Amino acid sequence: MREWSARARAAGEAQAEPTGATLIRGARVLDPASATDRKLDVLIENEHIAAVGEALAAPARASIIDAHGLWLMPGLVDLCARLREPGATHKASFASEMPAAFAGGITQVLIPPDTQPALDTPAMLIRVQRLARQAGTLDVRMLGALTRELSGAALAELSALKSAGAVGVSNAAAPINDSRIARRALEYAKGLELPVHVFAQDAGLAGNGCAHEGPVATRLGLSAVPVAAEVAALRFWISLVEDTGARVHFCRLSTARGAELIEAALGRGLPVSADVAAHQLHLCDTDVDGFNAQCHVQPPLRTRDDRDALRAAVASGVIGAICSDHQPHEADAKINPFPLTEPGISALETLLPLTLQLVHDGLLSPLQAAERLSRGPAAIAGLDSGRIASGALADLVLVDAEARWTLRPERMLSAGRNTPFAGRTLRGRVRATWRAGRAVFRASG
Repeated sequence: MREWSARARAAGEAQAEPTGATLIRGARVLDPASATDRKLDVLIENEHIAAVGEALAAPARASIIDAHGLWLMPGLVDLCARLREPGATHKASFASEMPAAFAGGITQVLIPPDTQPALDTPAMLIRVQRLARQAGTLDVRMLGALTRELSGAALAELSALKSAGAVGVSNAAAPINDSRIARRALEYAKGLELPVHVFAQDAGLAGNGCAHEGPVATRLGLSAVPVAAEVAALRFWISLVEDTGARVHFCRLSTARGAELIEAALGRGLPVSADVAAHQLHLCDTDVDGFNAQCHVQPPLRTRDDRDALRAAVASGVIGAICSDHQPHEADAKINPFPLTEPGISALETLLPLTLQLVHDGLLSPLQAAERLSRGPAAIAGLDSGRIASGALADLVLVDAEARWTLRPERMLSAGRNTPFAGRTLRGRVRATWRAGRAVFRASG
């Protein structure tokens, strides 16, 4: 297998291997769409998977990859990644973040509408689509703004946003304080068959909080975000789902009570879904101790009990997707006093290994991990991806699930090096990524 240099291996069109025939031999194929978990060969021809089976014949001049001992999964679908373009290119850009995505096995991302300016018009969506295409091959999908300028005051042109390519709509983290506007938004979205992505946090209860309401925040003197902020918002939006029948996806749950409310709503047959950021499954509020700004995130890290409840909800399928919640920052964004630092983690390169840790911990099966990272989020976004089958687009990731490595921020491909996992030994690493049949990443060594 031909090796690429560390940083030129995943930048996009110019660096991607040309399409052709590639035979991946003997991989453990994890296809959540067909519940397949067995050793198979997979043949890629041009942009698509040509065949999946045992002892496949290699076409003339095909590249052959010996994948024995490795896992082959559908390319990861990340439901929330801020790539910082347009409006914050001092932090990152499409060109800087696409290599990081490919190195993390991610082939499709959704970006929220809180770019600068917001994605509240068809012209803005088209502009961002063009910027993404110019930067490389990563499949970048967008959520249109639910309200104009994310102000919460008037609905955006949802029908036009859908026509321009929006796969859903959201107000990102901006509140909608007028309940009538919120209800009207769901009615409108229901008619358009657009899912509404909701960040469930009551702005009044959250205030300017930067940490979980509990002993750690009290001892450190940090303003707090109570569990009630998530619970109140969830109850409000679930009640509107009951009234309107609109499909609502709840983004980045952080509490045990929140997971319980989603489970109850699903039990009543309501059209809701939920995701969780990978870091919420590994960290808790005690990691903020010492004013660790790398652990400043929104929603805040909660208690160990909340973390364990979120893990259980992922295992049961109540939470159907794990996302990165990627937010790259420049170094200066994390050096002020804790409340003044900017929240967020650079997380494209840790999404897969953090999820695989749940497999090694016995919480998920390998097939369940593939489901939460590919087929589950694809279904939420309405995308026909997350499967390994003849005729499917060849978005694939080859993984060494046993590889142990230490995360060194200076070696990250993302422009953002802000991570609380610096120096941590992780288990599970991407060996190769294909996007639409192109080898966009291959590990060296």
